[in-house]
Amino acid sequence: MTRVLVALLALTFVSSLAAQPRLVPQAITLDDASHFTLKVPSGYRLDPVVQGLHRVRFFARDPMGRLLVTDMHDLTDNRKGQLLMLGRPDAAATRWSTPTVMLDGLRNPNSIAFHTDAKSRTWLYLALTQALLRYPYDVATGRISGAPETLATFPDYGLSYKYGGWHLTRTVIVEKDGTALVSVGSSCNACVEKEPVRASIIALAPDGKQRTVARGLRNAVGLIRDGDALIATNQGADHLGLNRPDETMYRIVDGMDAGWPYCYSDGGRVRADSKFPRASGCKGVATPFAHFPAHSSALGVLPMPAHDGDDVLANHYIVALHGSTNERIGHGYMLVRVSHDGRKVEPLITGFLDDRTVNGRPAGLIDDGVGGLYFSDDRKGVIYHLRKTP
Repeated sequence: MTRVLVALLALTFVSSLAAQPRLVPQAITLDDASHFTLKVPSGYRLDPVVQGLHRVRFFARDPMGRLLVTDMHDLTDNRKGQLLMLGRPDAAATRWSTPTVMLDGLRNPNSIAFHTDAKSRTWLYLALTQALLRYPYDVATGRISGAPETLATFPDYGLSYKYGGWHLTRTVIVEKDGTALVSVGSSCNACVEKEPVRASIIALAPDGKQRTVARGLRNAVGLIRDGDALIATNQGADHLGLNRPDETMYRIVDGMDAGWPYCYSDGGRVRADSKFPRASGCKGVATPFAHFPAHSSALGVLPMPAHDGDDVLANHYIVALHGSTNERIGHGYMLVRVSHDGRKVEPLITGFLDDRTVNGRPAGLIDDGVGGLYFSDDRKGVIYHLRKTP
């Protein structure tokens, strides 16, 4: 890790040094012959259990404990995405068998979710750029058992990356009553949207009714339920310099306004963007639950449950900081842990950026059920397993 990054961490992550997990180096060797060193918590090991994928993203677990994951193929707006079946993982294994392709030819599949309805039918929900689909799912065999239903359609265009980019991923979770919550990113870096569904989290009720849960979220890629709390990560705008705005994490309140494009978070405080004045200013805009360095690209978020003998992962939120698009900025490229009150943000796995060499970009997260976790690296197409050293 470079001296610059160490200095940034010291300034950015506000926490007691004594309380931080002690990180130790671990050598990683991948099938593509790349060698690098990551830093992981002392007493833990990190295994690249699946390799050879592409832009591997978010996980879900079916009712029988099988893991599935999405693969968006590459950074372009494409129809080469896949849904992959990983199966029931062996938490002690250092390498898993090759995943099975369940669906192919998908347009930017980022997120999946499962729900079993009142008639005991299990559905697999798939969030694509242009639509939210759900497929009937055979729990016994772990297979899709019929044609999809289209539950909603979304705007599927925006400004090119030359002008700040548009956000083509969609993230879905499904509530116990069958309501689907979907995050839809903005069409631009910073603009006043004409379509209210942009830069929001929406709720799709089983009867088809749609409402806005939260707005002013430029790109809330991470979305998860933690008990009664709805948690979202969000990515800030690109035009305010190298060190602002914050990347943010929110506890979503129904009707919440996160402020974009009119307001932004800077050091956890809400400030007005002079480029987008509005009459009400930033009155009523939510402050973040936690915040991260600018342009670090907060993606997946995972609430880790309590686990006997563990004070490193248990009772924390784990967040994947995907990393800035421009590696010269140097923010992100790591996993961090966030205390349950949001006051402490601490490095958990570091080293995916070594000077200007990118060794990975963490994206999605899921727990392994026995105190560890899996996460995806969508740069090298790897799934890692973090667990206690046997």
